[in-house]
Amino acid sequence: MRTNKLVTITLAVALTGFGLAGCGDSTDAAGGTPSTTPSAAAEAQVLTVKDPWVKASGAGVMTAAFGILVNDTDADVTVTGAESPASPMELHEMTMKDGKMIMRPKEGGFVIKAKSTHELGPGGDHLMLMKPAAAIEAGDEVSFSLKLSGGRTVDFKAIAKPFAGAGESYDPSMQMPPSGMPMSPMAR
Repeated sequence: MRTNKLVTITLAVALTGFGLAGCGDSTDAAGGTPSTTPSAAAEAQVLTVKDPWVKASGAGVMTAAFGILVNDTDADVTVTGAESPASPMELHEMTMKDGKMIMRPKEGGFVIKAKSTHELGPGGDHLMLMKPAAAIEAGDEVSFSLKLSGGRTVDFKAIAKPFAGAGESYDPSMQMPPSGMPMSPMAR
């Protein structure tokens, strides 16, 4: 029986227009319990990640992390980047170009309007793990840190799960027809 790996991924998120630069780990040493430090409490109020998960993948194979970014504050929040000890990362979006759906880095980051949410999901905006150093297998816990525009960070953990979805691929050359359904490799 395989023992699940603990992959720590830290996502840092910066709050637009928010003058505080404090950062801190939002979990205690036991892992998972929110700490009571002022920095962690302030971060929790800036942005939270609901239902996070990561698509299981082999070592060196691009994959992505998903969830719902929740902004309960009265100001817009911009996620400018993401980090994980599991892999170099980029913020990505799916968009139309020349009549085809393509994946590309998200210029300017993800803006989460005040008192709203922003979904990261297959076929849409996502956190791209560019080249995981080790396989991310179903059941593994991966840590992330979101970077916010004001220099703050928001940490969260996501569980890996198998996901075939609509057959999407996170290869940079991926193209999707306007319907949003991926093209088969034979049609490319």
